[in-house]
Amino acid sequence: MLSLFSLWFGVLVRLFRRRGSLVLENMVLRQQLAVLKRRRPRPSLNIVDRIFWIAVRRFWSRWNQALIVVTPETVVRWHRAGFRLYWRLISKVKKPIGRMQTPKEVRELIFRMVRENPTRGAPRIHGELLMLGFDISERTISRRMKRAPRNPELAKRWLAFLRNHREAIAAMDFFTVPTITFGVLYCFFVITHDRRHILHFNITKHPTSLWVVQQLREAFPFESAARFLIFDRDGKYGLEVPVAVRSMKMSPVRTSFESPWENGVAERWVESCRRDLLDHVIAVNERHLKRLLSEYVCYYHEDRTHLGLEKGTPNNRPRSTASGRIFCHARLGGLHHRYDRAA
Repeated sequence: MLSLFSLWFGVLVRLFRRRGSLVLENMVLRQQLAVLKRRRPRPSLNIVDRIFWIAVRRFWSRWNQALIVVTPETVVRWHRAGFRLYWRLISKVKKPIGRMQTPKEVRELIFRMVRENPTRGAPRIHGELLMLGFDISERTISRRMKRAPRNPELAKRWLAFLRNHREAIAAMDFFTVPTITFGVLYCFFVITHDRRHILHFNITKHPTSLWVVQQLREAFPFESAARFLIFDRDGKYGLEVPVAVRSMKMSPVRTSFESPWENGVAERWVESCRRDLLDHVIAVNERHLKRLLSEYVCYYHEDRTHLGLEKGTPNNRPRSTASGRIFCHARLGGLHHRYDRAA
């Protein structure tokens, strides 16, 4: 505080001095500051120094031309920090504002009712809470119901249902592949849910609904169709594909709009195909891509192990019981390898 008083006293004294003397004194002081900055590149400044520069910035428009110890950006940062601190101090209130937090007891009771009564909605749960003496709005209950932890047993039962009926379920889908000439090729495939087996695939530049119908006839010959066929709502299917699916004694199951997870088996195969093959090659043309996908489908069926098949392959690759030398077989031009033991 004494140093700040001395500074202001020096300012009052210099108001009565001549301009030439002030210029020379300013030049001498700046030279000494330059020497000090060379000795200590980052001098330490206390809170009083920061308040001084903030005040100077407020009342003097040419304040940044006289800065040597600190930069203008630093002074601006100090001013903004002081602004935040000022409003934080004057905005403190003793009483909490905003929506009242739901008590933990009520939250746990809502989660319990949702778990034990899966068919009940927010109005009925709200009525039960009113009967128990809890004064809470129905909208709050609706929000809490969305955050309720899901019962894992329901997912297990659904997974068991799919496993028990997977022989009767198939899926189809499209995915695109860019060519070396910046064209687009459409890849169509049909996959089963039981062993993740690729029943059929083909490639075209111009997919139509009639072309898809022909691919389905090739995928399910001699009345070998599955019971259910899952596919999305792509416009390429048109009205002809659902009619053709029903004529083949299959039940078409359309997924919701923009819901690829509802056709998860097909989407996972597309992801595997891209990660294992398509991300490492450039398709030249339709013939080249068809050859690559044919090799990948053979590798997928015969060699590649799957987590969903308990580390097995779609074609039930046998486990080696021999103890001979290990041989390596290149697949897909060396992108992947298969390992076998000599007999």
